[in-house]
Amino acid sequence: MGRYVFKLPDVGEGTAEAELVAWHVKVGDMVAEDQIIADIMTDKATVELTSPVAGKVLAAHGEPGQQLAVGSPLVEFEVEGAGNAGEAPPPSNPAPQASVPLTGGQTTAAAAPVSSPLRGEGDREAVEGGRAAGGNFVFKLPDVGEGTAEAELVGWHVKVGDTVTEDQLLAEVMTDKATVELTSPVAGTVVALHGEAGQQLAVGGPLVSFDVAGKGNVASSPASAKAPENSDTLSPVKAETPKTASKTSTTAPAKALAEAFTTRTAGQRPLASPAVRNRARDLGIELQFVPGSGPAGRIEHADLDAYVASGGRGSSVSGSSTGSSYVKAEGTTETRIIGLRRKIAEKMAESVRRIPHITYVEEIDVTALEELRAHLNATKKKDQPKLNVLPFIARAIVVALRDQPQINSHYDDEAGVLTTHNAVHLGIAAQTPNGLMVPVVRNAEARDPYDTALEIARVSGAAKDGSAKRDELSGSTITITSLGTLGGVVHTPIINHPEVAIVGPNKIAERVVVKDGQMVVRKMMNLSSSFDHRIVDGYDAAVFVQRIKGLLEHPATLWMG
Repeated sequence: MGRYVFKLPDVGEGTAEAELVAWHVKVGDMVAEDQIIADIMTDKATVELTSPVAGKVLAAHGEPGQQLAVGSPLVEFEVEGAGNAGEAPPPSNPAPQASVPLTGGQTTAAAAPVSSPLRGEGDREAVEGGRAAGGNFVFKLPDVGEGTAEAELVGWHVKVGDTVTEDQLLAEVMTDKATVELTSPVAGTVVALHGEAGQQLAVGGPLVSFDVAGKGNVASSPASAKAPENSDTLSPVKAETPKTASKTSTTAPAKALAEAFTTRTAGQRPLASPAVRNRARDLGIELQFVPGSGPAGRIEHADLDAYVASGGRGSSVSGSSTGSSYVKAEGTTETRIIGLRRKIAEKMAESVRRIPHITYVEEIDVTALEELRAHLNATKKKDQPKLNVLPFIARAIVVALRDQPQINSHYDDEAGVLTTHNAVHLGIAAQTPNGLMVPVVRNAEARDPYDTALEIARVSGAAKDGSAKRDELSGSTITITSLGTLGGVVHTPIINHPEVAIVGPNKIAERVVVKDGQMVVRKMMNLSSSFDHRIVDGYDAAVFVQRIKGLLEHPATLWMG
């Protein structure tokens, strides 16, 4: 009998520690391989850890609620065989645990089982097989702790033929809740990649095939692991472009231009006779783009003829010599929509498909509001933020909802249940480097303009830099979508399902309007709002927007009562 120490793995969130949520075993329990032993939680996800071995629990390190360091001992087992502790010393240079999102613990020189609660099937057998002879190892897509049956392959970090080390990053997969990095459970050579970026893969299905030292976990030879030519396995070329699968046609003009730039150095004057230069001028051809076939790269009349015939500058659609000086564009580019961009597309499509939208647009005179805002910014304290228009719109929404609370609701159209919220959790649609996200300002009804501005800036900044926690990106009850200075004249915002309303301010611009019988210049802003017509009638939508209009045009009333 031996002792096996299972150490807390990095579950792909890039954190140095995780909170122990609950134990599913206790000291003295006999556990089977892959049995759930504990739940842990990072800032982004709760993950179930499974046992990498079968054996008896000797010790469980930590209590629920405690923060545990990645790489620290979590559970000690009594196992058949030598285990990975006691009889054989640990390796002198173990792999850093922080870089092992889906494997945990350590293995000894005696090839103890790999402690991988989220590993592909057969990791233990592959390592126990020793390193004496070559074998084939298939790494299968693990359950990344989200309780889903499949995950989307976001991108590859290796290609066929690469030699990888244990714990090296292989790929990124995404569920509905998180993006997870998958690392290699073994060292070896990649012989096949099963899947393309953007493809939905089943948990437990083959992900990567390796040629490894030892017997591996597949009985066939390494060559048999290579997928046939008509399979879905990625080729090395496809594996090098994980983020987008694109193809662009190469045209003759593009080839000519490429060749032209190789004939002379940057800034070098093309060599040509006066007659050639005059003819090029008549044709509208820039000689710097024309390859020269004469001595020292001199451009001849034949070179001009060849350049025009190839579709270069100066050639016309009819092939005459008196055409445009621009190059014809040919070919197409295809880009697969994958990852977060596809999730956003699916979310928008679902909202439009499930919700009958009614859009209502009203113009608002914000001259008084802008004067108040300028005054507040000029007189603010050092610890107070500069105010833009969003905190005032947020307050107007909060006040307007007092009279029409049904607009601050979630509608479960499958169950036929409308849940109206007392608190106003305001979603702020924000454009981030990773796409559109909706961070949430919670309890907007309890915030003054400065506190609202600070919270909008905080959650929006967290969404943009990727540090936002899950509860900061969910739970909104009504949403504001603002395009800022690019706001245009009007737009038709899409409701953030299962909410029933969204408010979209457009840009503020000076316009000539008639006021009290006089033509005056006022600062005007259109407000574009959409409502779920199953819950909000057109009359109710108009009343709601008119209430917001009145509050913004008389901003002194925003915080009265």
